Amino acid sequence: MGTSPERVLTDKLGRRSGPRRKYSVAEKRSMVEETRQPGASVPEVAQRHGVNANLLSVWRRLERQGTLIEERRSKPPALLPVQVTTPTLLPTERTVAASPPARTTSATIEVDFGSGRRLRVLGPFDATLLRELISALTSR
Repeated sequence: MGTSPERVLTDKLGRRSGPRRKYSVAEKRSMVEETRQPGASVPEVAQRHGVNANLLSVWRRLERQGTLIEERRSKPPALLPVQVTTPTLLPTERTVAASPPARTTSATIEVDFGSGRRLRVLGPFDATLLRELISALTSR
């Protein structure tokens, strides 16, 4: 435990600039257990092992939550085969042919109709679709 036998590189201000020290779960748990001893304090235990006290506090919290576990860095996840197909429209869907792609705008639009209906569009919207919605709501 503690600092590794490797030489620790620092910059002009004394900050560590070399590779980070990796602690095993067993080392982390051992340091956490030391903080539970009567009279022990997190900063003292951290200093003795050359660890930042905030990091040791994080390990204590993870251990309390039961999530202080070894990180798995074995092989990357397997990729699943994918097949790309052309989408088909349902009978209730319709396409707007021969219309150029509409500009997408991000805004908040609220329209109150005389009939008491209200249309609120938040975030990005398609101008063509918005026109069709307003037309459908006003025709009823």
